[in-house]
Amino acid sequence: MWALYDDLINSIPGDLTALECMLGVSWTLVRSERGIGIAKTIKGGKKGSGLDNVTGMPLKRLAGYAKSWNMLEASLGQAALNSAFNHPSEVLTITGKPVNSSFDSEGANAFKLLEPEIYGKKVAVIGHFPEVELLQEKCELSILERDPQGEDYPDPACEYLLPEQDFVFITGTAFTNKTMPRLLELAQKAKVILVGPSVPISNLLFKYGIDYLASFVVLDPKLIWEAGQIGKKMDILKHGGQMVCIQR
Repeated sequence: MWALYDDLINSIPGDLTALECMLGVSWTLVRSERGIGIAKTIKGGKKGSGLDNVTGMPLKRLAGYAKSWNMLEASLGQAALNSAFNHPSEVLTITGKPVNSSFDSEGANAFKLLEPEIYGKKVAVIGHFPEVELLQEKCELSILERDPQGEDYPDPACEYLLPEQDFVFITGTAFTNKTMPRLLELAQKAKVILVGPSVPISNLLFKYGIDYLASFVVLDPKLIWEAGQIGKKMDILKHGGQMVCIQR
């Protein structure tokens, strides 16, 4: 179950350092020599923390906390992972396209990008994204949520629904709460899209059956840090960065 995490952690260069960290209300940020990584701040899980003096810690070591069952530790670990991968140079390496000139926010919205393909199909979305219910007009939609709202299914329904789907969109927070390996196993027959700033931009993920990485790259660290400090939620995507959607 840990192979996915270990592949990512082990590929982080050993000379990178956690220069600065912030556990924000909505987002956790980690800055390294490579850039800023973002992950949704998740609370709960196992009590007690083994983390101390995070600033100056080797980035690979901090990223290892993505495997922690203390969710605040795991949030820091996921942000550390993303500070190594979610960088314009990584996007350029994978796609051959520079972020600034070749991507636009609308074109990188995975739901809009795949809208023609999902028409009339069975589609599951893990995580209640803003306005995702509008997809009901175009497909047979199932929304699965840990905290269900409206007609959402509770997340244990993944065990029953995902094997039947044509498309499965999975929130990046599934890395942090450790459900990602099982969700990918259940969605083997579907086209899988990972969505959100918590998603690492690494071509290592494609060998796990993932078809699209829809994530976020920081271009203006100052604006992103300020947005994190004042608790911006999804609005952080409009501050100092660029959404990207990369196909296998």
